[in-house]
Amino acid sequence: MRFDMLGIYTNDLSKMVEFYRDVVGLETSWESSDDFAEFENDGIRFCIFQKMELVDLLDDLTPQYPPGTPNGTFLVSFNFPLVEDVRREYTRMIDSGAHPVYGCREMSWGAYSAMITDPEGNLIELTTWNDSEPGTSNGSH
Repeated sequence: MRFDMLGIYTNDLSKMVEFYRDVVGLETSWESSDDFAEFENDGIRFCIFQKMELVDLLDDLTPQYPPGTPNGTFLVSFNFPLVEDVRREYTRMIDSGAHPVYGCREMSWGAYSAMITDPEGNLIELTTWNDSEPGTSNGSH
């Protein structure tokens, strides 16, 4: 398992992109019609999502929020080499006390993913992008 992405959910994507681009100085190819922005970075991916996208995702994938209700402001994503690794770690983490958000599944953006929360409701995504190239991240939300 390796860190793949840190993500922030926001109500005002334009304002947040402008801040991280113009004030912090990160580069992005974001366009104002997008509901997701990824910034150029050597190492861990840094992304900002329109918060309503999270609401839509969770409404589509979960019949009810888990006991550790997602706080909807922060996401950390861990990348695994294989689908089997995602399945194994999801099960292990749930058995160890993590709260499920959604189980293992293929996502529309090309990843195989599961999501849990930590005790304070912070979202943790367990994902793999490509079984044939262990440890690589070749997609984005």
